Amino acid sequence: MRAPIVPILAGLLLFAGVCSADGQTNPAPPDTLGRDSLPVGSVGADSTAKDGKASPVAELKTVRVEGANNGSSYFRIQTATATKTPTLLRDIPQAVTVINRALMKDQGMQNLADVVRYVPGITMGQGEGNRDQPTIRGNSTSADFYVDGVRDDAQFYRDLYNVERVEALKGSNAMIFGRGGGGGVINRVMKEAGWTPAGELTLQGGSFNNKRATLDAGGAFNSMLAARFNGVYEHSDMFRDNVWLRRQGLNPTLAIASPSGNTRVGLGYENFVDYRTADRGIPSFGNAPVQTDISTFFGNPDINYVSARVNSGSASVSHAAPNGVNIYNRTQLTTYDKIYQNVLPGAVSPDRADVSLSAYNNAQQRKNIFNQTDLTYAARTGSVAHTLLLGAELSRQVTDNFRNTGFFNDTAASFVAPVATPTITVPITFRQSATDANNHVATTGRAIYAQDQVELNRYVQLIAGVRYENFGIRFHNNRTDTDLARSDAMISPRAGLLLKPVATASIYANYSVSYLPSAGDQFSSLTDVTQALKPEKFANAEAGAKWDVSDRVALTAAAYRLDRSNTRAPNPSDPSMTVQTGSQRSTGYEVGITGNMTSDWGIAGGFSRQRAVISATTAAAVAGTTVPLVPASTLSLWNKYQVTPRISLALGVMHQTDMYAAISNTVKLPAFTRIDGGIYYTFSNTLGMQANLENLFNERYYPLANGNSNITPGSPRAVRFLLTTRF
Repeated sequence: MRAPIVPILAGLLLFAGVCSADGQTNPAPPDTLGRDSLPVGSVGADSTAKDGKASPVAELKTVRVEGANNGSSYFRIQTATATKTPTLLRDIPQAVTVINRALMKDQGMQNLADVVRYVPGITMGQGEGNRDQPTIRGNSTSADFYVDGVRDDAQFYRDLYNVERVEALKGSNAMIFGRGGGGGVINRVMKEAGWTPAGELTLQGGSFNNKRATLDAGGAFNSMLAARFNGVYEHSDMFRDNVWLRRQGLNPTLAIASPSGNTRVGLGYENFVDYRTADRGIPSFGNAPVQTDISTFFGNPDINYVSARVNSGSASVSHAAPNGVNIYNRTQLTTYDKIYQNVLPGAVSPDRADVSLSAYNNAQQRKNIFNQTDLTYAARTGSVAHTLLLGAELSRQVTDNFRNTGFFNDTAASFVAPVATPTITVPITFRQSATDANNHVATTGRAIYAQDQVELNRYVQLIAGVRYENFGIRFHNNRTDTDLARSDAMISPRAGLLLKPVATASIYANYSVSYLPSAGDQFSSLTDVTQALKPEKFANAEAGAKWDVSDRVALTAAAYRLDRSNTRAPNPSDPSMTVQTGSQRSTGYEVGITGNMTSDWGIAGGFSRQRAVISATTAAAVAGTTVPLVPASTLSLWNKYQVTPRISLALGVMHQTDMYAAISNTVKLPAFTRIDGGIYYTFSNTLGMQANLENLFNERYYPLANGNSNITPGSPRAVRFLLTTRF
């Protein structure tokens, strides 16, 4: 690992060059040409004239993406992610939760698990101690992650050091995002070079030997060129015995604008390394997590590790043509090199004296290339305004998987250890067993999509779109030298209706469909059985309301029903055969609040009530079984108050009812309430300090699991101090 001074010095040198180049200090107009701010039609852009009539096309204006208030506000007014056109959040007929930079900073968020605590309807799973794995509206996923709207399809832990905001779009999303996205997707909008100066260095330290530094520096060289650098270095321990984390990231970006300001090119590169202990948590006993010290490590921490290396390059071009057609093209090439190795707990003996341990490692190398092209055009037919979208996506993903089984003392695939002292040092040899994976997978994707956002009048808006996607997979088993292949043609529609009683509020209904090919989230395995199966189907029906109160506070509410069908099930007349008659149903509602109640009081939170059950027997469970990691209720509420011009205080509460750890419905993770706090002090316009206090009352809780035998305890009381200087 490189020393932490390397990314910091690199960023400082880049920033010094930006600040000194040509003495340039004035921002350039091309800062408005990102995807979020392309000139669009009146739909979703509040172009209604003062007389109540829609403005003519000739009067269309460029829509910018800044929030309604200053940089300390949690309020977000619009996004281009949900529709691929810049649209006000209140005019999107879908539940969307946006966690912006201000909220992430105030809470000291560092990863997606931190983010989803404040997103109704989403819980985070353990992900076998090596990846992000949320459950969104009852559907677990390891693949529905995106970067600036482009698929980020790999299994690792994502950091927030270079992220401007995180958007959670709930419900079936294939029309915009492609295959998968059945329960929803999580999109990271990245920081990028622009003509607004950026300069911030944050040093962090705290409980459990936490040490972290981040840098954000950039600005304009001149009216046509801007650069930015984001970097992170972290070297921390955890509250769990012998568990640690090392990570670093380097992310330079460049923006180039034409003299006219109508064209902008964006270039970016990221090198990110995450190296940590693979922590599989503790087992269960009876119907609850086993009673042991929450720091106890089950297995061998000396050989448990995860290494993920990500190299990603991107290039985008946005162009506003004189004829009103706006063109956006983005290419993203990413390579992932990941390996993890772990000893993990299994079943505990009936007398609670012993626990069974097993071990394996898994290596995966993946290369993704995606290219998206979007054309948007504002048109009018009589008094009806349209924002038209026509797009295409091409993709190719190549993956190599290799798995080994661990043999204790080079002989046995399992080992029994005392529950009282489960941390072992027994020698383990890793080699392939008869069923371990060794394969090469190549997928290709070709998609076209079209959408129309229609404003019938000031009271009624419609959105309708459809995506056609052909997804092919070729699977080669290196062990048997055999090949399997499958190709699926999927048509994914979406339709929504918005009623606008006033300009700042909407009532909506929405229906959308997504498909997941039979090879699954990660298409790491294809068999004679799955090769013959058609994709699973996700159909989401949703109704809700949104209201931006005084352009300062956003209130949202949504109710939904999501049906997952075409899942595998045993044939009732011949259990040795597989049929696609299984199904799952998720129902629920959620409410959210984000923004500033007053100029001194910021607030963000939400409540969800949901139920996810197997509605028709599947290969995993019988009808009536409750889906795991879906609590019946969740509540989160964060408050920050400006006490004096220099001092702010914050208080947050998170409550979650109990939930099952696995589809067997035998082990429950208990309900819990966690209280957090924050203290903020501003020394000057350029220097500030904060202290984030987590789990103030030292609640014992278990937020994550990967089955009944791998349960992760929540952190005890902890404090982190952050010192931030702006330049």
